[in-house]
Amino acid sequence: MRESFTNTFDEIVKENGKSIFNYIFSLVRHKELAEDLYQEVLLSAFLAFPSIKEPTKLKSWFYTIAGNKCRDYWRKENKSKQFWREEVYSYTSSIEHTQLPEEEVLHKYSTEEMAEKVKTLPEIYQYPIFQYYYYDLTLIEISRKSDLPISTVKTRMKRAKERLRPKLLSLA
Repeated sequence: MRESFTNTFDEIVKENGKSIFNYIFSLVRHKELAEDLYQEVLLSAFLAFPSIKEPTKLKSWFYTIAGNKCRDYWRKENKSKQFWREEVYSYTSSIEHTQLPEEEVLHKYSTEEMAEKVKTLPEIYQYPIFQYYYYDLTLIEISRKSDLPISTVKTRMKRAKERLRPKLLSLA
């Protein structure tokens, strides 16, 4: 029984593997990343294959898994490019080139001014923002440190960003 399952899966991969890889590559536009995601798709499909009830829809099922894996990758990737780091990066990034004294003063002033804007938020919103962006803690670490559920920390971060966004726009 297990051998026929493996043979059937192998046949499906031989039939559709190249087109699925090309689909993934068309979405991510990076060969090595596409190869990694393709392997994840095959693993997920292999593990879920015994539960397939409609073998006629296998090709679309593979494409759905591939699309979901790409989406998961983008979500993870976008986490590192969130609001703060994207829109306010110039204020908090470490400067790699030698700065003129005037630039150092402006950078310090901008960072201090941003911290002051954060301090205008209610305290429940200040805490997660400072912990996440100034102390580089993860949401899980903030949750543990503050004894709050992760969902509460996420909600407070979202609301803090919503309240902070108009204030930071006035800095630009």
